[in-house]
Amino acid sequence: MAGRDDLKLLGTWPSPFVTRVKLALALKGLSYEDVEEDLYEKSELLLKSNPVHKKIPVLIHNGAPVCESMIILQYIDEVFAGTGPSLLPADPYERAIARFWMAYVDDKWLSGKTEEEKSEGKKQAFAAVEILEGALRECSKGGGFFGGDGLGLVDVALGGVLSWMKVTEVLSGDKIFDAAKTPLLAAWVERFSELDAAKVALPDVGRLLEFAKAREAAAAPSN
Repeated sequence: MAGRDDLKLLGTWPSPFVTRVKLALALKGLSYEDVEEDLYEKSELLLKSNPVHKKIPVLIHNGAPVCESMIILQYIDEVFAGTGPSLLPADPYERAIARFWMAYVDDKWLSGKTEEEKSEGKKQAFAAVEILEGALRECSKGGGFFGGDGLGLVDVALGGVLSWMKVTEVLSGDKIFDAAKTPLLAAWVERFSELDAAKVALPDVGRLLEFAKAREAAAAPSN
């Protein structure tokens, strides 16, 4: 089916929301056109494709736009069910659990807008790691990922912020995924980072670090 489908992804390379969509597309082995957007001068295609929120990411499938990363991931999994691994389990209860933990990742690591919220968000991120350690223990059922032996929706959601978490570690000087405190998650990070899909989709940490420093410098008040 993938060969007969036209896929176009509107996004920006640093966005963790875009990264998770790229991860899903890579895991499914789907080819797509990667369209880099300028969020200060949004394209007519983006405004037309997402007229309500005017935000990225937007996946355009055969001319039809799908918005919001969580919705896009599930759309990809359903439409391309016969291609690559399934991101969501077949059992309805397990699907609900996966959606819960994906929403948890968004809430704890991707919800801050103001600087105060971002600062508080960093504190929450460190605290959330221990909770996610327990979630990984339960959801993996002895496997190496939240999806068990293979990747699932939560792996893709958390994987989308992995490069940003590493940048946060550098800037803060603190270890988020500490093998002494959260050995399962620390091992998960190493295992996830070695995946072909991760190597293709995750933004380079060095480049992302420079982007973060430039953004902080631009936001700093001038003397």
